[in-house]
Amino acid sequence: MASVAPRIRVLGRDTFNPHDTALFIHKTARGMVLLLLDVDDIIITGDDVPGVEELKQSLSQKFEMKDLGVLSYFLGLEVTSSDDGYLLSQVKYASDLVSKAELNDGKSVSTPLEPNVKLTPMDGSPLSDPTRYRQLVGSLVYLTTTRPDIAYAVHLVSQFMAAPRFTHYAAVLRIIRYVKGTLFHGLHFSTNSSSVLRANFDADWASDPSYRRSTTGYCLFLGNSLISWRSKKQAIPSHSSTEAEYRALGDTTSELLSLRWLLKDMGIPQPSSTDLYCDNQIGFITTTLSLRGDVKM
Repeated sequence: MASVAPRIRVLGRDTFNPHDTALFIHKTARGMVLLLLDVDDIIITGDDVPGVEELKQSLSQKFEMKDLGVLSYFLGLEVTSSDDGYLLSQVKYASDLVSKAELNDGKSVSTPLEPNVKLTPMDGSPLSDPTRYRQLVGSLVYLTTTRPDIAYAVHLVSQFMAAPRFTHYAAVLRIIRYVKGTLFHGLHFSTNSSSVLRANFDADWASDPSYRRSTTGYCLFLGNSLISWRSKKQAIPSHSSTEAEYRALGDTTSELLSLRWLLKDMGIPQPSSTDLYCDNQIGFITTTLSLRGDVKM
């Protein structure tokens, strides 16, 4: 990236996007050209077709490049286009992960985790060699790029990377068995979807049995298309479920603002405020009063 970026600026293109340093955006009277850069892999797109061709030609004069045509595969991500939109998946990557875990002949399961499971650092006996555990969890983390349905489960098992135990390893294998039965799951981006941003968030108060820390979860949609999500343990314990929800609201709002700025740069401004949805009435009331200045948190 360090060598390519100056070249793009020399070519008259815009500098790094302030909200995503791997994204370059060049606006012209004809439209927009977007370049996404990851080390030596590049995606170039936009509605300024002549501008896209000009950029490709300019870069090919400076670097040895190969045009792979219409986007179909990028860093393990598979892109399938149809009349009703795009499907982003990791079928081959997931299949390779099942083989890596030696579960090709095993049965699949219907959920990533057993109901109401609670894992702690002292569950079961220690693994003699944690290398395999770390490799499988690392692969699962990357799989969450297109699989929000396993985000919480992977978040849970990734907490035991330092000293995993057999109980944790069994949980990892269950996640992979679930993946085996859902290989073709992915993210669908519909051409008929609106461009209105909205967010859903929640918090699981004191869900960590060891340290009583809560878990934040949120997902952000552009119309009907899921574009961002997260499941993460909160930094410090909360004294109440309301406080946990309030922290989740703060995390969601931070991500929401970043996406609003990024969408504006990409020519998709949000003309009005964004709706945030939660299922906690107390949190909603507290937030409303706080915005009015009636309470202090």
